[in-house]
Amino acid sequence: MNHLLCRPGLFGPGWCGGSKRTCPTYVLAALLIASSASAQTLTLKQAEEAALQHHPQIQQQQASAKAAAEVVREAKSSYYPTVFGSVTGAEAQNASRIAAGGLNNPVIYDRFATGVTVGQLITDFGRTHALADSASLSAQAQDSTVTSRRADVLVRVDRAYFNVLRAQAVQRVAHDTVSTRQVVVDQVTALAASNLKSGLDVSFANVNLSEARLLLVQAQNDLKSADADLAAAMGSATDQEYSLAEEPQPPPPPQDEAALIAAAMRDRPEVAAARFSSEAVARFADAEGGLSLPSISAVGVFGAIPYRQDTLNDRYAAVGVNLNVPVFNGSLYPARHAEAMFRAEAERQRLLDIQNQISRDVRVAWLDARSTFERLALTDQLLEQATQALDLAQARYNLGLSSIVELTQGQLSKTQAEIAQASARFEYQTRTAVLKYQTGALR
Repeated sequence: MNHLLCRPGLFGPGWCGGSKRTCPTYVLAALLIASSASAQTLTLKQAEEAALQHHPQIQQQQASAKAAAEVVREAKSSYYPTVFGSVTGAEAQNASRIAAGGLNNPVIYDRFATGVTVGQLITDFGRTHALADSASLSAQAQDSTVTSRRADVLVRVDRAYFNVLRAQAVQRVAHDTVSTRQVVVDQVTALAASNLKSGLDVSFANVNLSEARLLLVQAQNDLKSADADLAAAMGSATDQEYSLAEEPQPPPPPQDEAALIAAAMRDRPEVAAARFSSEAVARFADAEGGLSLPSISAVGVFGAIPYRQDTLNDRYAAVGVNLNVPVFNGSLYPARHAEAMFRAEAERQRLLDIQNQISRDVRVAWLDARSTFERLALTDQLLEQATQALDLAQARYNLGLSSIVELTQGQLSKTQAEIAQASARFEYQTRTAVLKYQTGALR
C-alpha cells in the first residue's frame, strides 16, 4: 500500500499527520498482512479429517453405537447357562420349622454348606432368538447413524470452509476497492486544488471511499464469523484464523436427477438406519408375541455340607426340568404384543417418510447446483461488462465528458460484480458438497 495515497489533509486537517503510524489505510494494510502471516494453513481434506477425529457429536454417536453392540451380547446371554456359587450358614432353634408365610413347612437345620447352581434355558420357542435379532438390527441402525453423523459433520465443514474462502475473496475485493477509490480521491483532490474539478467532485469521491471502507469493515467481520463457524464445524472450541487452500472447481452437475435419487436410496445412511430400525422393531414384535408360548428350562445344584446335623448327608446334588406355561395375566402379554405391532407399523411409515424427504432433498440440491453452475458464466460476463463500463466511465470523466456520479456508479457496479463472481464460485462448490451429502457420497 502506497502511503502517498493518504496524504495529510485528504479527509480533513491532521487526519494522517504525515505519519504511517496514524495513516488508516497503511494501518489497515499492515493488519491484513500480519493477519495473513499468523493464519494457519489448512486444506479441505485436513479440515475434514480434524472434524472426524475430534468432533464431539461423532464421539457421542460412536459411544451410543458401542452401547447398542453390548445390548446384543445381553440378548444372546440367554443362550448360555447361568452359574453361581453359594455359601450358606444357618443356626436354628431345636425342632424349628418355618410355619408362617407359605404353604410349606420346612425344617431348619444347623449347617454350613457350599454349592453351585447351574441353570440353562432349553427353549422358549424362538423368543430369545427374536430378541437377539432385534438387538442386532438396532446395533446396525446405530452404526448407520454414526455414518450419518459423520456425513452431517463433513457437510458442515465443507460449507464453512467455502464460506471462509468466499469471505476472504470478498475481503480482497473490498481492500482493492478501497485502494482504487483512494487513488480517485487523490486525483480529484489534486485537480480541485488546481481549480480543474469542483469541491462537489471531491465530496462524492470521499463518500465513495467511505462506502468502500464500510464494505471492508463488514468483510473483515464476516471473515471472522466464517472462521468461527469453521472452527466449530471442526469440533474446536478455540477461535482460529485459517489460510485456506482453494479447491479445484467441481464438474457440472448431471443432467438427470433420477440416478441421484436412486443412489441416495442406496447409499444414504439415514435410509439404512431407518430400515434397520424398522426391522428391529418388527423382530421385537415377534419376540413379544412369543411371550404367550411356554418355556422350558433346566436347573442343577450340587455342593458339600462340612458342618451339619446328623440328619443331613455331607454332600447334596439335584437336577430338574421346569415347564412354564402362561395361563392368565390380565391380558398383559397380548397388550405388549399389540403395542409392539403398532410401533412396528409406525417405524415402517417413518421409513417411507424418510425416503420421501430424501427424494425431495436430492431434487432441491440438484436444482440448486444447476442454478449455481449457470450463475458462474453469468457472473463472469457481468464482471467483464462492469469492467468495460468502468473503463469507459473513467475515460469520459478524465476528458470532462461526464460527472463523477457516472464514475462512482461504474465503480460500484464493478465492486458488486466482483463480489457476485466470488460468491457464485464458492457457492457452487458448497452446493456440490451438499449434493454429494444428499446422495450419500459424502461420508
